[in-house]
Parts: sequence; structure tokens; C-alpha cells
Amino acid sequence: MNWLFPLSKGGGSSSSPAAPLPALTSLQQQKQRQIESLRSAHSAIAEIQKDVEYRLPFTVNNLTININVLLPPQFPQEKPVISVFPPIRHHLMDKQGVYVACPLISNFTMHSDLGKIIQSLLDEFWKNPPVLAPSLTSFPYLYSKPAGMPPYTPQGFPFLPPYPPQETNRSIASVPVAESGYTTDKPAAPSYGLITDLPLPVPTTEALLQVGQNGFTYKMPDVPDAFPELSELSIPQLTAMNEQEDILLEQFVNLPQLKQIIMDKDDFVKSIEELAKKNLLLEPSLEAKRQTVLDKYEQLTQMKATFEKKMQRQHELSESCSSSALQARLKVAAHEAEEESDTIAEDFLEGKMEIDDFLSSFMEKRTICHCRRAKEEKLQQAITMHSQFHASL
Repeated sequence: MNWLFPLSKGGGSSSSPAAPLPALTSLQQQKQRQIESLRSAHSAIAEIQKDVEYRLPFTVNNLTININVLLPPQFPQEKPVISVFPPIRHHLMDKQGVYVACPLISNFTMHSDLGKIIQSLLDEFWKNPPVLAPSLTSFPYLYSKPAGMPPYTPQGFPFLPPYPPQETNRSIASVPVAESGYTTDKPAAPSYGLITDLPLPVPTTEALLQVGQNGFTYKMPDVPDAFPELSELSIPQLTAMNEQEDILLEQFVNLPQLKQIIMDKDDFVKSIEELAKKNLLLEPSLEAKRQTVLDKYEQLTQMKATFEKKMQRQHELSESCSSSALQARLKVAAHEAEEESDTIAEDFLEGKMEIDDFLSSFMEKRTICHCRRAKEEKLQQAITMHSQFHASL
């Protein structure tokens, strides 16, 4: 057990207490929290070098992309370096299609969450799938490890095909680059290095499918490794052909693969022309239906205005016939009948009216007044009972 409890300098017994482990600094603790966040958010992530480099495979639209996360020595005070292979075209990437240049990385601080940042990157790749950068058939990242960084053992991945080893004496400038504006003026790697010896995926034949805006896929003809037409020519003839551009162009035009592409192009042009003619024939019908829709919309607008007016009228009538409105009207009518009876009584007392006329008109007004008051009281009782019933529910 001396491997767990080391002996003292004086050769003491194995029961002596073990030497305490050095405590982690604040920067190391923050770094470990970021690494734990990265692991908990992505269970498929692989550790290439402990606390330094991690790799996450990601597949979208049958394209496998490796997302490499490199943590500098002063991380998280320094920003992480996130790169991808193979190089891709995407609005989050730099011009070379290698490094992620989104604001989440450029604005990285000690309070950022690395796991959430990688998840946001994956979500954006799902929403806007990237495409392979052209003319990149080899792995261009030949970086040197910084001084003082211990070497790590390359790890194989069973889900990735083996990638051919690179030439160690090959410089970055000699790597072929796409003709679409990708340059190698910018250093391809930070000073503290990146992966060099790991197996990486090779672009599959599915990446050679040209996808159009309408979703149509076109597979380019297979280019053979050798051309039988040139095997019968001698080296001087091949040299002369290479120097004479018109002969070389003629030989190129006669290739069956190019002829096949030209034939396919002509077929596509014809099919597009036929489709355009059919669309033009449908234009009158489409215009008639469009006019019908406009007429229906105008009719709908008029019916909607009429409906809104009737709904307002219905609301006004319902408000005037509501229980509270009827009660208020009964109360006002009873008060008016009472005032009229009082006026008749005053006229009688002043001698302006005969007794027979007084009795008939006074009794009539008083009867109306009492009937309206009784109806108003019954309506009030009904309203009270209705409100109590709803309150109990």
C-alpha cells in the first residue's frame, strides 16, 4: 500500500499519513467548472488532452464535422479557440472556414458558460446547415505544440474512418487552398498549438452532390484515376500537348465526363424551358383566380362591417333590456307617476278640479305608481337571488 501512503524520508512505517495534495487555485477551479459544464452539456465529447483539448463530432445533412475546443493556459481568463474540420462555409466561421468567429467566442468572459456556447453553435448549425469548403482534400492544420506542453497520446475513434498521416516537414503555405478567396495569409493556428496526429473523417461521396435552390441534387460524373486516351502518347507528345493550349483544350472537351455534363446541362435547360412554358400557360387561370380572391376579400370586408354594426346594435339592445336597466327605468317611471298624483292633489286642494275628476285621476296615477314600485321590488329580489346563486357556484 506504499503507492497510496508513501514512506517518509526516514523510512517510517506505512501507517504514516499521506502528503496533502496541493489546493487548486481560483483560476483552476473556474477552469474545472467550465470543463464540467462542457461535459455535462455534451456527453459525446472526447478528451484529447486533459484540461487542454476536447473534440465533439457532429453530423448534419450527412456531413460529419469535428468541433475542436482548445483551452489556453490562462483559460477562462483567455478565450477558448474553437475550430472545425473539415473546413466549412458558414456565417459563424472565418474566411478560411476553420475558426468559429461568432460574438459568443469573441465576447467570452470568465462568467460565460462554455457548454451553453457550444450548444448554441450546434443549434445554429442545425438551423443553417454548413457546406464543405471546396478544394480541401487534406487536413491543413499542421501545428506545432508549444514549449512546455506535455505530449499526449493520440486516441482513435471507432466511429470515424482512419485518416492518412500527414507529412511532418510540410509547411502550411504548401497546402492547396480553394480558389474562392480562401487564403493562408492569416496564421492557421495559435501559438499554443492544436491537434496534429488524430484520425479525422474523409469527405464522403455524398459531399460531391450539387444541391440546387429547389432541393434538386446532381451527382457529378466520376473522374477516373487514369485516362486511356493519354496512355498511348509518349512523354514528348504529352509535353507538347501541355504547352499547346488549343490541343489541350480539345483533348479536355472530348472527355466523356465533360460531354456527359454538357448533355445533362442541355437536358436541364430543356426541362426548365418546358416548365416555364407550362407556367406561362397557367398565368390566365392564376390571374382569374387572383381576381376572384380579391372580389371575395372585398365582399368579406363589407360583410364584416355590416356584422360589426349589427353586433353593436345587439349590444345596445341587450344593455337597454338588462335587469339593472329595467330596474332603473321602473324606479324613474314610479317616481314620475307619484309626482303626477301629487300635482293632481294640489290642484284639487286649490279648487281647480272637481271631486269626481280628482278621485278618478288621482286613483289611476297612484295605482300605476304602486304597481311600478312593486315590479321594481320584485326585480330587485330576482337580481339579488341570481347574484347569490352565481356566488355559491
